Amino acid sequence: MDKAKTFQKNLSVSSLTELEILLHPLVSEKAVHTIESENKIVFNVHKQASKPEVKKVLESLYQVKVDKVNIVNDMKGRKKAIVKLKKEFKANDLATRLKII
Repeated sequence: MDKAKTFQKNLSVSSLTELEILLHPLVSEKAVHTIESENKIVFNVHKQASKPEVKKVLESLYQVKVDKVNIVNDMKGRKKAIVKLKKEFKANDLATRLKII
């Protein structure tokens, strides 16, 4: 029974395109502070997006290397991905390209 549920879940997730996974970068005071102090950038993502998918999409779209992805579901029903970039890539540079900062 568990295998059937997992298969159905994987089927629906794999049908998402790259542009459907990442909705938009989060622009708040806390998110900007995270960019500057921890080399992390925050995105709102699709509800069915997984950590490996978010990592793959970010690396292919923005030509950066991702160190770690954390996913958080907030109280408003949104799903946020907190993405830590590798040391050789700066979240500040990515935020500038995305016109956040």
